[in-house]
Amino acid sequence: MRQCPVRSPDVEELRTLCAAAELGSLGRAAVRLGTSQPALSKRLANLEMLAGARLLERSPHGVKLTPAGRRLYEEARRMLAESDRVAEVVAGIARAGGPVRLAASHSVTDALVAEALAHLDDRGTRAVELVSANSSVVRDLVADGRADLGVAASRPNRTPYPAVRELSLAPDEVICAVPPDHPWARRSEVSLQEFVATPMVVRDPSSNARWTVDALLRERQLTPAPTLVEAATPDAARREARARGAPVLLSRNVLTGHDFCEVRVDGLSFRREYVFILPAVGEPSGPVQALIAQLRRQATIWLRDRPLTWAAEPTVIAAHRDRHDICPGRPSGGRSSVRG
Repeated sequence: MRQCPVRSPDVEELRTLCAAAELGSLGRAAVRLGTSQPALSKRLANLEMLAGARLLERSPHGVKLTPAGRRLYEEARRMLAESDRVAEVVAGIARAGGPVRLAASHSVTDALVAEALAHLDDRGTRAVELVSANSSVVRDLVADGRADLGVAASRPNRTPYPAVRELSLAPDEVICAVPPDHPWARRSEVSLQEFVATPMVVRDPSSNARWTVDALLRERQLTPAPTLVEAATPDAARREARARGAPVLLSRNVLTGHDFCEVRVDGLSFRREYVFILPAVGEPSGPVQALIAQLRRQATIWLRDRPLTWAAEPTVIAAHRDRHDICPGRPSGGRSSVRG
């Protein structure tokens, strides 16, 4: 007669198995679950000992489920879904009536979120508590459970962050822009050589705008001139660029409504997108879903009103149309100023 196990597997052991199977890597599973790889391996070893069978095949290429592991995974996934729903109910009871905790990057707050929050409606949207930070911090806040929802920038071919998942919201692009009295304000484009040789005002190294620019320059094996100023926020970068009469690298959308002139850089385009950041596990609560819907409605209005032609692909921005205000002093065939 077969003996019953000494104990039942706990939720964290089953979650560990599922994460390893879905990601194909113990390292990525450890990052998603916010634990160390040795601790994760110990959980799996305990689970395999409890099951009396090997559950994962390990190789230099990663891990995959054995037949016994597949059988347990299918049941565990259903049980974890139920567990997550129970956890959401408990969290909802504990936070009943409390605000939705929203974390947003500086640029998306300036461009979209602040305006959306000013027009919250009564379609299930609860009061919102906003924290503004760099995009990497926004991801950490959501991953750690200190924010219910994040909105941040994300560039193409980014390194995955297993602890969160992303949903597209709107396209964006980091651009080179100058104050209206800068010599480049009369030009529609600068050469690659001029661009990399010119000191500029940039965001701080932990910002997504800075990372987007630096990553592409490294990819192209280009070394830029030393920076003039590293600004902590878009507003600080605008002020420094005006005060110094210097080029600045910022999201086009946080320059809208200001008298900066966009200048194309021959052969370079710093495209990215704004995304929702959600925990990797579980579904958003009703109030969070209502806030997502409100932000999507505001993004639709915002995109309609931008002086741009946006491509259907979320991460691609089509060419800027010269159909709005012209930079002061720039010939009428030149590029537009970044005005709303």
